[in-house]
Amino acid sequence: MAITTNAITNSFKEDLLNGLHDFAPSTGDVFKLALYDSSASIGADTTSYAVGISGQVPDTGQYVAGGGALVNALVSVNGTTAFVDFDDLSFTGVTLTARGALVYNTSETNKSVCVLDFGGDKTATSGTFTIQFPDANDTQAIIRIS
Repeated sequence: MAITTNAITNSFKEDLLNGLHDFAPSTGDVFKLALYDSSASIGADTTSYAVGISGQVPDTGQYVAGGGALVNALVSVNGTTAFVDFDDLSFTGVTLTARGALVYNTSETNKSVCVLDFGGDKTATSGTFTIQFPDANDTQAIIRIS
């Protein structure tokens, strides 16, 4: 299985109902985003981040295994949909190719949150690689519950 779709992971859905993840911006859990190439096999059934998962983007420039911290989580509600937004995340001085990413919670033994599919390979050559999150609203935010 390759990265073929954006998905909130099944284990995250269960963990939410068990009260495991805290998205409060200054006192909540620490969430990170790790990059993967097209050989990765991650999806809705991915339960956690682990070093050595096949297809992880190797260390380059500012990017290191495990990725980078997502900051300024902001939880909002519009109508009947709750959603989370993070600041965009950039890695500088990198040469890499990534097909997707895994968002995970380091405060909860690296449990997975969601898988992102970039829709094709995205590259940076001796430059900056930026993950730009969509507008935070009830139809576009990266994590939505309705």
